[in-house]
Amino acid sequence: PIARLKAIRIFLVYAAQKDFKVYQMDVKSAFLHSELDTKVYLQQSPGFVNLSYPNYCYKLRKAVYGLKQAPHAWYETHTDFLKHSGFEIGILDPTLFLRSNGKHLMLVQIYVDDIIFGSTDSSMVANFAKLMVSIFQMSMNRELIFFLGLQVKQTNK
Repeated sequence: PIARLKAIRIFLVYAAQKDFKVYQMDVKSAFLHSELDTKVYLQQSPGFVNLSYPNYCYKLRKAVYGLKQAPHAWYETHTDFLKHSGFEIGILDPTLFLRSNGKHLMLVQIYVDDIIFGSTDSSMVANFAKLMVSIFQMSMNRELIFFLGLQVKQTNK
């Protein structure tokens, strides 16, 4: 599943209504974090053939970029991680994750390896960022400025 542009817009409207900042993260080498649930074999690449075993192929354990199953494997890995971390999957949108803490709410929207998130409680944002960095290599942990063709300007108003 991939977040639709309508879902991103609704996320941003909700954030504006509840007056919280939205942040963005990018998972480095996201697909390499994903275990494959099906058997996938790969031929040896020309120029990298093992001369002792030229007719052998490789059985992949992890997803690689360019593999048809890679986005799905990453989605499953990321979803399992968020569920085990106390998040619930949105009812209408399987790329939206929610976590409540009393009166505060944390929202996380994933688009393949890009993640936008925000909360009515800044400590939930900080804890989420620490949690993600503790498991995955992340980059671009900053306020959302540009995402999927949308330019976002967040102000106090």
